[in-house]
Amino acid sequence: MKATILHNPRCSKSREALAILHGANAEVTVIDYLKQPPTRDELTRLYAVAGINPRDALRKDAPAVADDAAALDLMVRDPRTIERPLVETDKGVRLGRPPSAIRAIL
Repeated sequence: MKATILHNPRCSKSREALAILHGANAEVTVIDYLKQPPTRDELTRLYAVAGINPRDALRKDAPAVADDAAALDLMVRDPRTIERPLVETDKGVRLGRPPSAIRAIL
């Protein structure tokens, strides 16, 4: 199984999700999204597949935004505002909060 994770190595939840993927013997592509930020189109696609509104995918300490378009603009401008980890497999996309949530797509 192949998996892609938008990962922050300093985040314990992100490290936990990565360990779950390795434990499932997934072939993992790790994207350090702070160094390689996703595009607006990629975030839009990922959240649509996950069934998540972009505003719900902002970190809790991110500035308040008026709508989903503003949330995406903020995430592209400042990737630190993206809630992590975000994991994609052939079975879908999940926000790993809690990390065990990604088991549904393994």
